[in-house]
Amino acid sequence: MMIAVACDGAMVTGHFGHCESFSFFTAENGVITKEESIPNPGHKPGFLPNLVADFGAEVIIAGGMGAHAAGIFGERGVKVVTGAEGPARAAAESYLAGKLQDKGAICAHHHHDHEE
Repeated sequence: MMIAVACDGAMVTGHFGHCESFSFFTAENGVITKEESIPNPGHKPGFLPNLVADFGAEVIIAGGMGAHAAGIFGERGVKVVTGAEGPARAAAESYLAGKLQDKGAICAHHHHDHEE
């Protein structure tokens, strides 16, 4: 299983589209076996959710996310978990342990400077 976390440094970012990078955690039998990070290449509508899905993520963890991005993840079969905070690796481990649940932190407003 691959879990993506939208990050600012090593911490879960408050909003998916504004993150500095994405950390990808590969897990086998509930244990993280590999970690990889890629920088956020910048915002274009619909681009970031497809980038994360194309990388192989089955789950995306973020503090918050726009409704458009969440919809694309849903279409791509990627589970969205919002409302997370703290260290990215700890969030991924918490998800694997069944302790991190989606808190529904989806933004519905539409602004050009706000990742959807």
